[in-house]
Amino acid sequence: MYKSHSDTESKLYDPLINTHPGVGMPHSASYWVDTAGSAPQDDGPVNGAMDVEVAIIGAGYTGLSCALHLAREHGIRAVVLEANQVAWGCSGRNGSFARISGGRVPLAELIQRYGASEAKAYFEEMSAGLNTVRGLIREGQIDCDVQPDGVYKVASHARHVDGLKREVGLYNEVLKYGATFVSDTQVHAVHGGAESFGALYMPDGFSMHPLKLAWGIHRMARAAGVKVHVASPVTDWHSDNGHHRLVTPGGVVTARQVVVATNGYTSGALNKATAGRVLPVHSQIIVTRPLTADEKQQSLVGSECMFDTRNLLSYYRRLPDDRILFGGRSAITGRDAEHPRHRQNLHDALCRKFPALRGIAVDYNWGGWVAVSENSLPFICKVPGLDNVFSGGGYAGSGVSFSVQTGKRLAQMVAGDSRPTSIDFLHRSPKRFPFQPFLRVGQRMAYVWYRFKDAR
Repeated sequence: MYKSHSDTESKLYDPLINTHPGVGMPHSASYWVDTAGSAPQDDGPVNGAMDVEVAIIGAGYTGLSCALHLAREHGIRAVVLEANQVAWGCSGRNGSFARISGGRVPLAELIQRYGASEAKAYFEEMSAGLNTVRGLIREGQIDCDVQPDGVYKVASHARHVDGLKREVGLYNEVLKYGATFVSDTQVHAVHGGAESFGALYMPDGFSMHPLKLAWGIHRMARAAGVKVHVASPVTDWHSDNGHHRLVTPGGVVTARQVVVATNGYTSGALNKATAGRVLPVHSQIIVTRPLTADEKQQSLVGSECMFDTRNLLSYYRRLPDDRILFGGRSAITGRDAEHPRHRQNLHDALCRKFPALRGIAVDYNWGGWVAVSENSLPFICKVPGLDNVFSGGGYAGSGVSFSVQTGKRLAQMVAGDSRPTSIDFLHRSPKRFPFQPFLRVGQRMAYVWYRFKDAR
């Protein structure tokens, strides 16, 4: 019997419909929750009135990193407000890849849009994000099951090989980074089965236990003097004379500066200034039973991070206990997210990729929201129309390391540095999505087209 998010939630929170994610809801059932151990101590719900210098909304990677860096590097002890539990959103539900990534714009398009110099600067910022994560794991002695480095972008069809080779060339020549192309014969040493016609290999990037990572950063932040209040969603927000009055079920927090770190879980009702700037996109993950030695040999021999070249890509890896984690895009709306066909679609994709696993049992199934911005790139910016309010997000499902880096950069902005990087597009406020009532109609049509192209 597999474990689903519906086992602990009556329905999935939908940021485009619901006003807030809930009050103190437990973590959605997942492999990560079952293997993370005991949650660290928090500061409980807000109780009464509070007057603070900085309030951070959201206790995921971005918010916790921002709070930690504010305390350690700028001497500012923020208060973090979390609707449910620490890392209740994507930071506790994700696919576990810490790599040089952020957003979903292909490298060739990034260079075409912004030029080689800006693309290289952004790549270096993403690399710095990966190193920030490594540094926190080392400094905090965070035991989060870190696996050896190695990331493969696997050609799921022979037609994709030439494109991967061109991409390797851009990494080498424009970014001066040592990506390599791996032939089908070579990639079969780590990736058995079908749909492996070669791969782009990046030597930097690793997998780990994402909830343990989040809880480790949480412990570091509280040790530095940060207060983390759970079961404290912001249900109303008033701004006046440079002060922000954040209403929660247990009391009111008045802050001079606010950081919005809710990413794909940002409700349109939070504040008019932040509404409509990201599209929440549902991503789903299944985890199999443990593999036999023979099954492991015919599927994933190593523990490297893997994702493919499909338009609606799949991401996957072998876990330390020899299960396979396999994820991808699924439902369009929260109401539809619990339908069994989404789990079955992932199972079918897994077995198509690894025929030796046909019929394998699935022990875990869960999902959550990632956030896509209008330009499909992350943002670290001041929120227009509000005094001293900053926001970061838009990682498009590739934000484990970049969200931690975003938190660090947001801390610099709160402390007075208006442009902590030289990358112009990062510090622009994301445009609102046009025709917002019809966003999901367009998303549904796009998925149909992508599935048609992938099937070909």
